[in-house]
Amino acid sequence: MTQTPHVPQAEPELAGVRNFRDLGGLPAADGRRVRPGVLFRSGHLAHATEADAAFLDTLGLHTVFDFRNAADIALEGPDVTLTGVRNVNIPLSDPADGSEFWRMVRDGGLETLRSVLGQGRAAGRMAESYRTMIITRTAEHSRVLRALAEDSVPALMHCAAGKDRAGLSVAITLMALGVPRGAIEADYLESNAPHRRYRVRRGDGTDADGSPEVSELLSPLFEARAEYLASAFAAITETWGSTRRYLTEGLGFGPGEQERLQGTLLTG
Repeated sequence: MTQTPHVPQAEPELAGVRNFRDLGGLPAADGRRVRPGVLFRSGHLAHATEADAAFLDTLGLHTVFDFRNAADIALEGPDVTLTGVRNVNIPLSDPADGSEFWRMVRDGGLETLRSVLGQGRAAGRMAESYRTMIITRTAEHSRVLRALAEDSVPALMHCAAGKDRAGLSVAITLMALGVPRGAIEADYLESNAPHRRYRVRRGDGTDADGSPEVSELLSPLFEARAEYLASAFAAITETWGSTRRYLTEGLGFGPGEQERLQGTLLTG
């Protein structure tokens, strides 16, 4: 059952949750817009303060989709408990990849970072990860769309930073709502705002920004770049030929389900 959504009057300043925002207002199919107060995105909720949790409770959330894997959760912790909320964990990357990734980010020496991430390799790694999530995670993305179409809203989608896995899941949802690609990209790139960025901490407790070269090597991993999202769109075109076929054949999410999703999440 749909709960009555609470629409924030202004973007809140959350102390322990990064990259939070309401997707309401984005232009969508047939001149409609995404309904405010029904679809949110953010980074993880593990470090939410009591005040953060109190604000999130006011949103009347039905479902929180957590796209982190076991390694992410072991590093940051589980989400805080929110009143009456169904928490659904749908990992969108392999736990082994997560463990290796965080070991490199937190403890990799300069030579290791240069060899693994230097000379464009970090950006290439990110673009390839987006392609992989599109091609291999169709069941997971289909599950999210069906849950939203079946009225699991208001909903919040997050991963660790709220940028890649959540960003791609949000992008797919917005595609199914008929949001133009330019608007999808614009929302995705909002994750680069300084107050939204994930704070990269090294194993010794220092910020990655403390070393200019380390910061430069790691930055492609923690930035939202249009080229990453473009690689996902390209994978859709190359594999299925069109967004329509990706939704109907790749995700098995047919026109009737798309109409239900739009009816739930769009207004106007």
